[in-house]
Amino acid sequence: MGIEEKLPAGFLLTTVEQIAGYMRKSSVWPATFGLACCAIEMMAVGTPDYDIARFGMERFSATPRQADLMIVAGRVSQKMAPVVRQVYDQMPEPKWVISMGVCASSGGMFNNYAIVQGVDHIIPVDVYLPGCPPRPQMLLNAILELHDQIQNSKLGVNRVHAARAAEKAALEATPTHAMKGLLA
Repeated sequence: MGIEEKLPAGFLLTTVEQIAGYMRKSSVWPATFGLACCAIEMMAVGTPDYDIARFGMERFSATPRQADLMIVAGRVSQKMAPVVRQVYDQMPEPKWVISMGVCASSGGMFNNYAIVQGVDHIIPVDVYLPGCPPRPQMLLNAILELHDQIQNSKLGVNRVHAARAAEKAALEATPTHAMKGLLA
C-alpha cells in the first residue's frame, strides 16, 4: 500500500554531499608533523591499544602531497613557522588541521619571542586539542569531532568560500599575546 512496499529491499536515499562527506571522513590521511613531546602521544594512537586504523587513518603520510590532515603536535618555533605554512600549502584540498597540545594552540608555558603563540597565526585550525601533553584518548575524541565537521561540510564552491573565509578570519584575529584576560 505504501511506497516502502514498492521499493526493493536495501533502497537508500541520501544526498551527494552526505555520501561525499561520509567517504571523506572515512579516508583521512594525516601528515607526520610532530614537533615536541605531544608527538609521542600522537604516535601512541597508532598502537593496537588505541587503534586509529578503525577510522581508516593508520597511514601517516611522510609527504604533504598525500595527506589531507595536519596534526600540529607540539610547540612551533619562529624558525619552524615558515615550514609549517609550506607543508600546509603543499597539501591538496580539502585539508584540515588539528592543533594538538597547549603549546601548539596558544604557546603554552613558552611565552617568549622564540615560540609562536598559537599555530592559528600561521594556518587555519579546525580542531583545538588542549592538554600538556594530551592523552591519546583526547586525540581520538578530536578526530571524531573533525569527522563531524567533515561529514557536514559543503562541496565545491561553498567549501572553497567557507575555507577562505575561515582562513581570513583566523589570520585577522587578535593575537593571543594581545588579548586581555582576567589578569589584565
